[in-house]
Amino acid sequence: MDFIWLGLGIAIAGYLIGDGLKNFKNPDAENIFDSFDEDHELIKENNVHYFIGVSKEDAKHMIAEHPSIPHITINNNVYYPKGKLREWLKNIES
Repeated sequence: MDFIWLGLGIAIAGYLIGDGLKNFKNPDAENIFDSFDEDHELIKENNVHYFIGVSKEDAKHMIAEHPSIPHITINNNVYYPKGKLREWLKNIES
């Protein structure tokens, strides 16, 4: 069992080293960790008030008053893309 983990670790290390060498002369190139950017993170509707920094009731009123707030619906559940919500909040403050 230990050999499986050792082999897996060596494979991951080899991939990361190869990816780093591929972009050695291009330091601005995206790496594997850039794909895990928080802009793609979704916030559940019942947790959006934590992100906005208001009470749950205030968040419900804000969502009702602003139907243009960026959101998506998946299986009848509403989610808010974190990056787009952040930009929307910046624009609404202006």
